[in-house]
Amino acid sequence: MISCQPIPMNLIKRLLFVLLTCLFVSAGSLAAQDAVPADDLWYTKKTDWHGHDQLHFRHADADCYLIKPTKALPGNPWIWRVRFPGFHAEMDVELVGQGFHLAYMDVANQFGCPNVIKRAETFYDRLVSEHDLNRKVVLEGVSRGGLFVYNYAAMHPDHVAAIYCDTPVLDFNSWPRGKGPVGKYTGVGHSASWQQCLKVYGLTDAQAATYDKLPIHHAAIIAKANIPVMHIVSENDRVVPPIENTYVLRDRLKDLGHEMKLIVVPEGTEKSNGHHFTHPEPNTVIQFITTHGQPSPK
Repeated sequence: MISCQPIPMNLIKRLLFVLLTCLFVSAGSLAAQDAVPADDLWYTKKTDWHGHDQLHFRHADADCYLIKPTKALPGNPWIWRVRFPGFHAEMDVELVGQGFHLAYMDVANQFGCPNVIKRAETFYDRLVSEHDLNRKVVLEGVSRGGLFVYNYAAMHPDHVAAIYCDTPVLDFNSWPRGKGPVGKYTGVGHSASWQQCLKVYGLTDAQAATYDKLPIHHAAIIAKANIPVMHIVSENDRVVPPIENTYVLRDRLKDLGHEMKLIVVPEGTEKSNGHHFTHPEPNTVIQFITTHGQPSPK
């Protein structure tokens, strides 16, 4: 018969301590292998955007993000949304669901000035080189975002697959200047924004009145590059009157044999001075972007 001697309690405690220590070290080692060092992360935060990863980061002193589709389309086509990214975003939700990437760089209060275009060039270069996005992008601009969209396209027409704009500002004398000393403009304007606009462009009031590097002046570049263009406007828009903005560019493009596709809303809301409305044809925009926004090769 084998005699069983009781194990001393202090030995049990020591063995238990050694076992727990080994388990702790092993778990820590595995965790270290799975973790990504902070220095290796190119983004600062990840959030959910309609079921897709929205990766937030800083670039050129601006808040930015890149939304990655669950399954990207061949060639990694993408949309660059300029200003007010949540406004009439139903098209973007559908397009990301189809496989487009969606990028945003906060260019607030820069009004498409030359300096912000230079900063944006490095944003484009980063997304194309580091994230393998297509070298041609769909530019989407809402309201004042139109200034950025067309000024960027004029500098880099070879970067642009298509342009879609929603009630865009195409002449800063129409907005934010608006009705005033330059008599032909009728919009409500915005005094504080006008002063900021003059500041970032480095112009005086008189110089701004004759400034000739605005979107309404870029028709020849857009037509020569054969960039597909679509706008949506409201006929009673008193903030960005289409007759001073979209219709000017449309007519100049037409004179050059280039078509602007146009969705016209009879009336925007009275509260917004006609500037806002429920989008009547999101599927038309989706079709336009899927048709023209998938260039190949990259």
